[in-house]
Amino acid sequence: MAWTQEQMAQRAALELKDGDYVNLGIGLPTLVANYIPNDLYVWLQSENGLLGIGEYPIEEEVDADLINAGKQTITTRAGASFFSSSDSFAMIRGGHVDIAILGAMEVSKTGDIANWMIPGQKVKGMGGAMDLVAGVKKIVVLMQHCNKLGMPKILDQCTLPLTGVGVVSRIISNYGVFDVKPDGIHLVELADGITLEHVLQSTGSHVITTSLQHTAA
Repeated sequence: MAWTQEQMAQRAALELKDGDYVNLGIGLPTLVANYIPNDLYVWLQSENGLLGIGEYPIEEEVDADLINAGKQTITTRAGASFFSSSDSFAMIRGGHVDIAILGAMEVSKTGDIANWMIPGQKVKGMGGAMDLVAGVKKIVVLMQHCNKLGMPKILDQCTLPLTGVGVVSRIISNYGVFDVKPDGIHLVELADGITLEHVLQSTGSHVITTSLQHTAA
């Protein structure tokens, strides 16, 4: 048993600190908004021009005009503000966002991230990913440990086009939590029901386990 997507999002929410300005990437990272503790006051920012995103709306709260950068309907919290996407990117590029939790297709042992395209598939462009990995103070990746073919997504070197070089500090997968340090990938938490042997076999880079502690999401 690996962590479910909800457990992964719950674990990722623990990365946030009171007062943080936070950007959540498209896909799985958006679930993190549902697991931010009530006593933790953070501001969720979106590239399309919104600061103060709330939880996903229930049916009666849905407003088709209120969306995030991934075109998902959202809610706003008290004090939220709306502005142009140019102002939003000025926040990001100016280093005013404390942490971004992003999805990824691959991450290398040196913290390189590939999360914007697969060669041969149509894409609209890199979007805000390039700005986020360059301008945000801390980058955490939230992703499945292996791709749909069962191949590792944590590698010695990324094989897909890079979004950023040496920018990822922590990886949260359905198998556990990993830190990217100068000497490589460190496993610091292991998901319940996942063995160390399985993690080692499913990772495309050497995993250092000296900091391992067994915790549940």
